[in-house]
Amino acid sequence: MGWSGDDHGARRRGYHHGNLREALMQAALDLISAKGAAGFSFAEVARAAGVSPAAPYRHFRDRDDLMAAIALRGFERFEAELDAAWGNGRPAASAAFERVGKAYLAFARAEPAYYAAMFEAGVPLAPHPELQAASERAFGVLVKAAEALVAGMPKERRPPILMMALHIWSLSHGIAALFGRGDGARRSLPMSAEDLLEAGVLVYLRGLGIGGEDAR
Repeated sequence: MGWSGDDHGARRRGYHHGNLREALMQAALDLISAKGAAGFSFAEVARAAGVSPAAPYRHFRDRDDLMAAIALRGFERFEAELDAAWGNGRPAASAAFERVGKAYLAFARAEPAYYAAMFEAGVPLAPHPELQAASERAFGVLVKAAEALVAGMPKERRPPILMMALHIWSLSHGIAALFGRGDGARRSLPMSAEDLLEAGVLVYLRGLGIGGEDAR
């Protein structure tokens, strides 16, 4: 059968969603959940959305462009959830920081497809400056938290804020990727991922001399 007949039916099925761009993004999210961030082609996204292979090019240059759009939306939601958990560091920086850690893991568990698009899709950042900016805003919540945690320390004892935020991000991301996922790649633990993260961060902060009277 030629594309003329298939394309007509495909377009009707695709546009049943009401918005081709959203239909394509949702189809890609479903495929990420089923096959992983690198486990499908641009043509498969079109087929899953019920449109012709040419239809996605109306909204996205290529597969990377589609994945960048999904990752961008993911980072925007991620930032909002981390920032809400931070709550301007109230009532205390240490308690607010603990909430941020829980929010980090909660997002990875609740949104595994977005999380995979954000961190596992291998989308180059240079052609997508808006994606890089969104990821930096999300990371900026950790930077704010690190600054607040060391604010009570003498200046000569304060660790470099960027280094500290990167260490905490790496720890949070590692635990989320291994033990806090909401998909089949999640490893089992004899404790909750939240407890593991809390213990790891506590050990790290105490190693920097942050704790007790410094964590205020």
